[in-house]
Amino acid sequence: MSSLEVQPAGPSVSTATPSSEWLAAAKRAKQLSWLSLVWMSLEGGIAVAAGVLAGSIALIGFGIDSFIEGVASVVIIWRFSGSRMLSDAAEQRAQKLVAIQFFLLAPYITFEAVQALVNSEHPEVSGLGMVLTATSVIGMPLLGIAKQRVARTLNSQATHGEGTQNLLCAYLAAAVFVGLAGNALFGRWWLDPIAALVIAAIALREGLETWRGEGCCAAPALTPDGDSCNDECCTTSEVRNHG
Repeated sequence: MSSLEVQPAGPSVSTATPSSEWLAAAKRAKQLSWLSLVWMSLEGGIAVAAGVLAGSIALIGFGIDSFIEGVASVVIIWRFSGSRMLSDAAEQRAQKLVAIQFFLLAPYITFEAVQALVNSEHPEVSGLGMVLTATSVIGMPLLGIAKQRVARTLNSQATHGEGTQNLLCAYLAAAVFVGLAGNALFGRWWLDPIAALVIAAIALREGLETWRGEGCCAAPALTPDGDSCNDECCTTSEVRNHG
């Protein structure tokens, strides 16, 4: 009697037919990511240019963060394209890639902010920077919340992480705005690097949480026939239709 050979398991991909609700949410996730990519590209370019002109490390850091968020959007577009749409492995890779974007930002901003404080570098007033950050304070929460709602339907930590990045962008924009306004109105130059340090700290925390999968199922049920989860990201009322 011949022995049976055990073949190595391939990537985890569901063979079940996705529900219409799940497919609509996946399409919505891609659309939101495309919108985010365009927004972040424009915002990042303007912020970096304005930051260089004004000598504002916080504004430059904000611009770099926008570019990083743009990369995260590309990851989500990749995640929900083709056969990767129903792949657990693709979700896990996307989750790690989104987390890495946070880790790229934190050390750079910390170094530049500390250097600015030590050298007492005084940034110039930037009206363009204040207008740009005020716009992000208003718009980014809307985009981030929309992505997190879609993430609950998809049970996708990667999508939830991208939405968190948009919310982080709003917090950072508010911090940078305070720094720019404080410098413009009261000459408080040190508010700019302090705002940059706030950016670095929040980015590091969010990167760790996204890497570990905290807040949206560390091993989420990605496919319509998977087990649902019951944390703050994937509530029972918003879990996909299993039937």
